Amino acid sequence: MKNPVILTGDRATGPLHLGHYAGTLKSRVALQGTHEQYLLIADMQALTDHADRTGLVRDAVLEIALDYLAVGVDPDRSVICRQSGLPALSELSMLYLNLITVSRLERIPTIREEIASRGFGRAVPAGFLAYPVAQAADITGFRAGLVPVGADQAPLIEVTNEVVRRVNALAGEPVLPEARALIPETGRLPAPDGRGKMSKSAGTALPLSAGPDQISAFVRSMFTDPGHLRVEDPGRVEGNVVFAYLDAFDPDREEVSRLKDRYRAGGLGDGVIKRRLDQLLQELIRPIRERRALFAGDPAQVLGIVKGGTERAAERTSETRRRVFRAIGVGALTVSA
Repeated sequence: MKNPVILTGDRATGPLHLGHYAGTLKSRVALQGTHEQYLLIADMQALTDHADRTGLVRDAVLEIALDYLAVGVDPDRSVICRQSGLPALSELSMLYLNLITVSRLERIPTIREEIASRGFGRAVPAGFLAYPVAQAADITGFRAGLVPVGADQAPLIEVTNEVVRRVNALAGEPVLPEARALIPETGRLPAPDGRGKMSKSAGTALPLSAGPDQISAFVRSMFTDPGHLRVEDPGRVEGNVVFAYLDAFDPDREEVSRLKDRYRAGGLGDGVIKRRLDQLLQELIRPIRERRALFAGDPAQVLGIVKGGTERAAERTSETRRRVFRAIGVGALTVSA
């Protein structure tokens, strides 16, 4: 059986960070050899809460493309495209808005939490409330069957599948495939202070272009165990940010397990585990940073990759739009002579 098409991507709000790498960037690189894959730079979706910062959104298109290439995305095997260059997605969004109710959107946990955390109240932008519908248009526009996302995004994939079922019911045939969320083993990385998750907007993210000093400072600032005052004191691993990062990035699982046992028993200082993590992150980020700098030396080439990918993506999404509209009888009126 042919592998499902993959769609994934990122909102165009700035460069990507270590949390993105641990979340889905690694899997995108791994899957590009076995799947047809599209990486969508979602600049239109970024406007749902950045409509007054269009310059930031525009510039982020290049920044995200640089990060994709730097981590190993091959534009010959993964199509990098820009959302605003795919008008068929907007047309599908307009159709789907008539298939989903406001109350259904308000019940999505991620939407409720974001509205509360941003203090929107009833002044929530309509585009922000409806972005799960736009995301459904993105996924179905590429006829994707597999979507790498964080666990918090899984309910949005179910909204997409509700739309798919409505469209297929209206058409009386399976026009669109349902999608499955691909959840990474590593959950969202914690912020270094242990309060919440790594976040670009909160200033707690480590960019993939971070230099050696920035990486070291990031690790030094990490919360460990406030009760672990002396090396010989027993320490808590649960809630210890350093161990959370070792779990995410250290390939020597047995050694990490031994370190945890030593830490719990007492006799292992915070400095030892922080130095180990610092070395791991330095080795991980250095080649990414160096490749990014090489690509950044020729921005026209990078934007050319995005332009070419967008043209390829436009062919696929336009075909989907034609299939859906034809199947449900939209836009097919003719006038008899």
